[in-house]
Amino acid sequence: MSLFRMFWKRKQRERVIVPAMAGLFSAILAGCGAGYRPVITPTNPTGPASQPASYAAVISTTGASSPGVITLIDYSGDTIVAQANTVGLGPLSFTVDGTGNNGYTFNSDGTVNDFPTTTTLQQKYVYYTTVAPNSAPFGFMAPSAALWATDLNANATDVFAGSSPAVFVQAIPVGATPVMVVGPGSAPARTYTITQGAGVGQTTCNNSPASGPAGTAYGVQVSNNAITSTIPLGKCPVFAVQSPDGARVFVLNRGDDTITVINSQFNALDECTPFLNKSNQLVTCHPTLPLSTAAVAATGITPPNGAGNGAGQANLPATAGPVYAEYNSATNQLVVADFDGGTISIIDMTLDEYGNDANTYDANGNITGGFGTTYTVKVGNTATPNPASVTVLNDGSRAYTANQNDDTTGNGTGNGTVSVVDVTAHKLEKTLQVLGHPRTVVSTQNSQFGKVYVASPDSPYVTIIATGGADPDIVDTTLLVEGNVLDVRVTTQNGVQGSNSNILSRQPGYGQPCNLSVQQLGTAPSFAECQNQSVTAADSSGAARR
Repeated sequence: MSLFRMFWKRKQRERVIVPAMAGLFSAILAGCGAGYRPVITPTNPTGPASQPASYAAVISTTGASSPGVITLIDYSGDTIVAQANTVGLGPLSFTVDGTGNNGYTFNSDGTVNDFPTTTTLQQKYVYYTTVAPNSAPFGFMAPSAALWATDLNANATDVFAGSSPAVFVQAIPVGATPVMVVGPGSAPARTYTITQGAGVGQTTCNNSPASGPAGTAYGVQVSNNAITSTIPLGKCPVFAVQSPDGARVFVLNRGDDTITVINSQFNALDECTPFLNKSNQLVTCHPTLPLSTAAVAATGITPPNGAGNGAGQANLPATAGPVYAEYNSATNQLVVADFDGGTISIIDMTLDEYGNDANTYDANGNITGGFGTTYTVKVGNTATPNPASVTVLNDGSRAYTANQNDDTTGNGTGNGTVSVVDVTAHKLEKTLQVLGHPRTVVSTQNSQFGKVYVASPDSPYVTIIATGGADPDIVDTTLLVEGNVLDVRVTTQNGVQGSNSNILSRQPGYGQPCNLSVQQLGTAPSFAECQNQSVTAADSSGAARR
């Protein structure tokens, strides 16, 4: 009986509570109604631009009888993220392909290595590529998913396909002393093999470039690997650059201080009889561009802005000795490292909407500038800094030179420098001392962030220069690797993975600067001495040294 009453009372309470709760909930909903209810949407700050997604790939070596070492440096942290020490013995040259994902080395033991330049790098992923027997590979070009190399023994261009490993496909006969292949970084329709001609010694174009014969460029159609053109060049052609649009090739002739311009659309020299384009503008062509007053005197060609030292003129040096260049798409300028002149040349290479060399005019229709307009800037701290290479930030604002011989000790026991040049104002901004005697500078930049990586073959340190922030262009840090640094490349110049434009190797000799400076080696090194990375090794090979 008592249990029944308790159960009945509990049910009675539930009947009272449930309607009361339902009424309260209805009242709350009615209070909301259809009236305005403020909604707060937070606005998050955008923050600074993201850091470039890039790596610096470094090849180093402890000597010709030791395996080379690949070191991968992360941009954002300046830290080593991967390493492998299974490269062939004594690597001599290095490059990265157009995707930025694969690297290649040619080594003293005659082997060619192929490896990833990503965080997947491990020793088991370092592959060996088969080359033709008794070949002597020298200049490499690595567009996307391919590899081209010159063979000094066979006077041929070797074509490889794929990667991991690359596979030898064909040898294409060319002229004597082929030193490099140049072409677009992605899906090239045509490449050019640069040859120096018969009778050129291994260091002729280093020690006496003016004595070399005229070179030749061989145009090769990629679809069938057939030679489709032979184009005359200047003396001792040592390096060439393809414009990103594939319209022009610029060949640096160290022996006569000129640039040969190839119109790769027509597969011929960039020469023509002046004519009017579809916009009724006068078009002139420029098969040769002079870089020194000696070249002006020899060719009779003057830059559109004049060769002298007046305001807005080219300020050409007496001699130049071009050895390396980069093309900057943001400004359509070619920036050239003039090793013998201690300068850089900043040259306008703008084309009009029809693919012709573009000119600028005064009110009377006279040409005042445009394609070929040149500005020369002295770099370094000493009279003979010998800039061995140059790199330009992606936005075209500043250039950085590797001043190999800018050692104020005068005897090679000190260090070289990197100069910073304002490209727009054509003015030297500052010169920074780095570790060792630098031969290579490369850069990555997007928005306000950027870094320059400096490689000195006589030093185990990579110098890293920060280009942005409140105090730009300072030495950010130095990073120790195993053995002396042979060369360095970045996987992208603009912070976008898969877009590497620096796909060419630079082995010492045949006009390319030696690994050691002039102060360390003397003025007439042998080919073996030119490739040494230590003064001790150079001394033991019998060279006259500091």
